[in-house]
Amino acid sequence: MSGTVAKETVTARPAGTASWREELRGRTVVVKFGGNAMVDASLLEAFAQDVVTLRQAGAQPVVVHGGGPQISSMLDRLGLRTRFEAGLRVTTPETLDVVRMVLTGSVQRELVGAIDAHGPLAVGLSGEDAHTLTAVRRRAEVDGRLVDIGLVGEVVAVAPGTVRALLREGRVPVVSPTARGDDGQVYNVNADLAASALAVALGAARLVVLTDVPGLYADWPRGTEVIERLTAAELDALLPGLASGMLPKMEGCLRAVRAGVARAQVVDGRVPHALLRGVRAENGTGTTVVPDESAGPRRPGGKKDDA
Repeated sequence: MSGTVAKETVTARPAGTASWREELRGRTVVVKFGGNAMVDASLLEAFAQDVVTLRQAGAQPVVVHGGGPQISSMLDRLGLRTRFEAGLRVTTPETLDVVRMVLTGSVQRELVGAIDAHGPLAVGLSGEDAHTLTAVRRRAEVDGRLVDIGLVGEVVAVAPGTVRALLREGRVPVVSPTARGDDGQVYNVNADLAASALAVALGAARLVVLTDVPGLYADWPRGTEVIERLTAAELDALLPGLASGMLPKMEGCLRAVRAGVARAQVVDGRVPHALLRGVRAENGTGTTVVPDESAGPRRPGGKKDDA
């Protein structure tokens, strides 16, 4: 892998507007990494370069990673069936063993290695370590009814001390989304929601979620226009009608901005350097969710609402 980092294109900005470097210097940026970017070597390398660029610019990136494609592949190889409800993987005890093995033993190692190719920065840990994430068993709501989805956890407490200690040392924490309950039971936690909970606990300035679509569609499946910007209240109204794959991502964004994160973004991880493009708030880089008091929500095409 190359030891260089992504070069930036310098663009003019309105007078008095802080650059992303000025805005994020010394601030935490929590990034959820997943989807196709995890299984494409060139996209993984571009992502690692972006993380290092953020760190060198003075921001404090924290990566929470998924591993859905790799988990599904391993389950298939082992002959274990799996299904999803409301966008969440139904997790049996046997499935949980595979989830832990793949996330912490394989996916995390590859991601840490990609970042560390640029210097000794990344340190891997799971939500189980030092009780960073504490969870309770979660049920999914499908068509108005609660469905048992097994050992899937809802994060109810975050102890961010270990992550903060790593940030103070100049490291990049890379976190696998498993968690323990107070009873010692280990749970599989959706990575989008784990990233959201960690962003809130760390007082992050940004939450950036990489996914496999351009952003939140305004009228899916009838159209593919992307909502560029919307408030928490607008998102809350849309949430019940979202497709299952997008639901936990947007739910995580909503939780984050309502708990103090200034901006949550969903960006297309299939685009090289999507993380840096999203952080720089370039046009056409997904959907941004802001708190309700933020003015000027933007609809498809980037036009401000008149109301």
